[in-house]
Amino acid sequence: MRLLDLAHARTGDKGDTSQISIIAYDEGDYAFLAEHVTAARVAAHFAAILRGTVTRYELPGLGALNFVLHHALAGGVTRSLRLDPHGKCLGAVLLELEMPGRQAAAEHHGGNDRT
Repeated sequence: MRLLDLAHARTGDKGDTSQISIIAYDEGDYAFLAEHVTAARVAAHFAAILRGTVTRYELPGLGALNFVLHHALAGGVTRSLRLDPHGKCLGAVLLELEMPGRQAAAEHHGGNDRT
């Protein structure tokens, strides 16, 4: 199971900083996401481009996690030679994160695996 099975993403940027919000499709999945999508896992997932830290903000009322990736955009829009200097594709990249299987998600739902 990948993160995209449970959530969608929105991205933003400012200078060399990227923000990625992960929003659960089902509010019942928020606790599962909060447990398994940590700042450390996000940092490891972006290790090839990340030159700074990752900060995670929890927004339980929205069923969302917001990740701020510092020094992740190769200097920012005006300095980067990347094809995507804004980092808009980083949300899609994060949604490819492998998650524990459906059984673990089902246990968070009290046995309902939503398949």
